[in-house]
Amino acid sequence: MTTSIPATQFTEPAPAQRLERAVTALTANGFTVELLDDAAAARTRINELLPAGVSVLTASSETLRLSGIDEDINTSGQYQALRPRLLAMDRLTEADSIRRLLASPDVVVGSVAALTETGSLVIPSASGSQLPSYAGGAAHVIWIIGAQKVVPDLDTALRRVEEHALPLENARAQVAYGQPSAVNRLLILNAEPHPGRGTVLLLREAIGF
Repeated sequence: MTTSIPATQFTEPAPAQRLERAVTALTANGFTVELLDDAAAARTRINELLPAGVSVLTASSETLRLSGIDEDINTSGQYQALRPRLLAMDRLTEADSIRRLLASPDVVVGSVAALTETGSLVIPSASGSQLPSYAGGAAHVIWIIGAQKVVPDLDTALRRVEEHALPLENARAQVAYGQPSAVNRLLILNAEPHPGRGTVLLLREAIGF
């Protein structure tokens, strides 16, 4: 039986044994997994994984921002970076085009709020804009996940979303958008049925919410 994690420990990197169990489970569930030391290693690996010229969507993510991956992708000129293009579009008159671009990029790069030892990825969202590409719309998905997000089971993952990630995202949203966040939609990926589509870069260090 797994032991639930106290909310006060949601910021602590998971021990090596928990990370290894998550890697084993993710692999069994059809994901491609790499265990990396830190965000710097993930930043290098992303550059290696992304072919030049592909359309890439960076999901809204503190992990991507803090690691520098968001800036690398959206300012390097090596890719068809969708985020700058989307930000320049009119949300009223170009809503349909925005929706299509969000739903089906060649690659979407992002993170999750929790990863269970049994190999499930848990992604909450207020708007749902990144969820279609994660769920199946993108040809390939890469998630960068800090070690503090690895939890024993789904119950603990949902607690982590509500008790830890949501308050932090709510504070960020108030500053960025002038309105609170909420878990209006919740995506749980238990397996990847298409081999090679989903890649998890799991870090040994904590980063992001």
